[in-house]
Amino acid sequence: MSEKGKFLKLGVLDLVPVFGSRNDTYALERAAELAQTAERLGYSRYWVAEHHDMPQLACPSPEVLLAHIGARTKRIRIGSGAVLLPHYKPLKVAESFRLLAALYPGRIDLGIGRAPGGNAHASMALSGNFLENVGQMPDKLKDIARLLQGSYTYQGEPVGARPNPSVQPEVWLLGTNKKSAEYAAAFGMGYVFGQFMSETDPGEVLRAYRESFVPSPLSPKPKTMITIGVVCAATDEEARRLALSGGSMFREEVQAGQSMPYSERKLLVGTASSVQARLQELSDLYGVDEFMLVSMIPDYAERLRSYELLAQCTF
Repeated sequence: MSEKGKFLKLGVLDLVPVFGSRNDTYALERAAELAQTAERLGYSRYWVAEHHDMPQLACPSPEVLLAHIGARTKRIRIGSGAVLLPHYKPLKVAESFRLLAALYPGRIDLGIGRAPGGNAHASMALSGNFLENVGQMPDKLKDIARLLQGSYTYQGEPVGARPNPSVQPEVWLLGTNKKSAEYAAAFGMGYVFGQFMSETDPGEVLRAYRESFVPSPLSPKPKTMITIGVVCAATDEEARRLALSGGSMFREEVQAGQSMPYSERKLLVGTASSVQARLQELSDLYGVDEFMLVSMIPDYAERLRSYELLAQCTF
């Protein structure tokens, strides 16, 4: 529990990495194992990310993988971190996540992003002009909100996203800057700051979101989370070794052309107790009581162990 009396809630963000000589099928099997382990340990959520034509990441379709994960878990919330809305028509996204919400009532999160999720040619092959699609983001978010609230029309005619579940998906917008925070606030959605991808201090971005938040049927009050990288081990030395072995996504290039080991702003490294203490500090500093944790330790067993150690210290 943090000094301000809030219990931290921790979730898992899985990029579904393909490590070493393993293949995509093996990585997807480990995704299901991670989700089941997270549920058993008491994590609040398990989310999967969307990427395209990236050989080291195995999930281009979160909604398909979530259907698989939902059938192999019972209680943990499952969701996307994120569905990349510029690529898609809002109706299809709403239908997919309403279907998941009907299959797994009270457990589905629709996390939305606006990144391409791959290289330029993959983006063009998927949805054409990505910059043009990103420019339509406010309209697409408005349509998502209306579809989930049952008030969407097309050319003046009502169109519904079926099925209509008893509990709607929770909607979150993911980002790393004020623009994404402004969108989340304007449409009454939860907001997740992607600290593991950014050197920006989240304080100002989260404050802007809260100050401009407009209550909606999707969320009557502001909801915030931070996604951050974590590497836990039995000792600080072992944690640093694991971070150095798999921290390429957290590295910083310096002017001399050398790489820093990893960014301490993006990645928390240490024993479970030291990482938990740092999470509590961040919770008090930024006013959040829930974090999504991503780990890229390039060994599936060690990655699982990292989540296990932190859970034993936290829950």
